[in-house]
Amino acid sequence: MTLRLLLLSVAALLVGCERPPIEVVQHGYRGTAMAEIYNPRTLAVQAPLNQVPPATAQATPGGPAAALVYQNVQVLNDLSVGEFSRLMVSMTAWVSPEQGCTYCHNAENFALDDKYTKVVARKMLQMTRKINSDYKSHVAATGVTCYTCHRGNNIPANVWFKAEPEKRSVGLLGGRAGQNTPSMVANGSSLPEDPFTPFLLGSEEIRVNGTTALPTGNKQTIKQTEWTFSLMTHMSTALGVNCTYCHNTRSMSTWETSPPQRVTAWHGIRMVRDLNNQYMEPISNVFPPHRLGPTGDVAKANCQTCHQGVFKPMYGVSMLKDYPELATQRPSLIAPAPASPTAEAPGKRLDVAAK
Repeated sequence: MTLRLLLLSVAALLVGCERPPIEVVQHGYRGTAMAEIYNPRTLAVQAPLNQVPPATAQATPGGPAAALVYQNVQVLNDLSVGEFSRLMVSMTAWVSPEQGCTYCHNAENFALDDKYTKVVARKMLQMTRKINSDYKSHVAATGVTCYTCHRGNNIPANVWFKAEPEKRSVGLLGGRAGQNTPSMVANGSSLPEDPFTPFLLGSEEIRVNGTTALPTGNKQTIKQTEWTFSLMTHMSTALGVNCTYCHNTRSMSTWETSPPQRVTAWHGIRMVRDLNNQYMEPISNVFPPHRLGPTGDVAKANCQTCHQGVFKPMYGVSMLKDYPELATQRPSLIAPAPASPTAEAPGKRLDVAAK
């Protein structure tokens, strides 16, 4: 009986361990523990999920502006018909491969905005161009496309909603304070389960230590530290890396000796925060109730939305070079329509539409 209990105890301890072989990649001075640890079995699963799909054939240069041929082109008025059609085909494959064009468009009149998905897609196109043009400090020249997040899904597989308000217990244990149960966000730990609302929607300080000596400067409480650790655990899991990917083990808080990835992550946090506030929250009222979270908020992005378990989305392979249409908002190919009674009536254009 004693041997059986011993074996069960050992098995319980090993449940949280990964069996060998484990690969270690050193990226700091020897003896500093600056190394990344990878499970080859996990990498084997992730690799095919992070393959870039074949690019759609390039459009023939030139041709009329899409906004002169199709109705209700509000964002992509800087594309030719060929570029526009190519991007629409690609977006269908990236976001709605099963539903096709009618996921966003009314089959009887593509120009209509009667489907919420089309209104959202228009906003997401603006957001994608914003990332690629204004957030190079995080995405560099690699950039992003719709596929970076969607990967063939209508809704990206990794989004978040605000946590449902806790029903405070009247028992001796009191409330959970938003934590103290296993949380997948915090990689199975009991750390706070919604570090995104304060840090990736709000702008609370992401800090463990105070910046000055006690008693006036060090105001980070243990509870605040737990929220920071929850976000850091999420980031580590989302990128499939150790803490040492961004931090120096000699002094985790010191910027001067941190790897350059920490600066990239700093910009990434602010990028995601801006995107959630500028592009997602403003369209909450566009979504039907079944697309909203338990508190009625819209789905928002975090690090996992793009990275999906790897240090760079799709291991750093750029799709943007094949889809320059998503790089930035270029000048419109058409001049504003003159205010003239002889101007062409909208109904005379082709009854198809765009974003």
